Amino acid sequence: MSPITPDTVRALEAIVLVATDPVPPSLLAQLLEVPVAEIERLCRELAASYDEAGHGFELVRVAGGYRYQSRSDLAPYVERFVLEGQSARLSAAALETLAIIAYKQPISRAQIAAIRGVDPDAVLRTLALRGYIAEVGRDRGPGQALLWGTTEAFLEKMGLDSLADLPAVAEFVPGPEVLEALEQTLRPERASDIVVDVSEPSDG
Repeated sequence: MSPITPDTVRALEAIVLVATDPVPPSLLAQLLEVPVAEIERLCRELAASYDEAGHGFELVRVAGGYRYQSRSDLAPYVERFVLEGQSARLSAAALETLAIIAYKQPISRAQIAAIRGVDPDAVLRTLALRGYIAEVGRDRGPGQALLWGTTEAFLEKMGLDSLADLPAVAEFVPGPEVLEALEQTLRPERASDIVVDVSEPSDG
């Protein structure tokens, strides 16, 4: 294997820069003829150097590989550039369905419908066209329904290295004190507490 040289660093940067998908460290090791462990170390060092220099981009590991991306604090400027005049954002229904698939995969259309309470066919088509979900198999039960799961594109868009990096669902569930407050607020009045005015309307 070749030692790490300035040309190795420049080559790694060039490859990751032009790649359309995150580049696996094993592929970088093969192309640059250095051990995978050295690639991992080099990428960590490069990422730290970019952070220290305060660049508007960063080197991150997502979906099992490395890529360059703009920094999160600059998102308003990037979104203004990328989304100007476009309607590329997912609807609330699509985001809800995508979250269900991410946390419950592999999952069938019927199971998604049972959770959401509506037919998810249109949303599933949208998510599949965007490349965020794909058919991952068939259920072994009656009918052998298609099962859906998220894709590498989903991990890349979410900035995750693997599904294990998804935040715990518990983080989005209100605490018991919040649920109690909601219950008190939304609980209907008891019949005994409701006063019904049955008096005859006055003529005056």
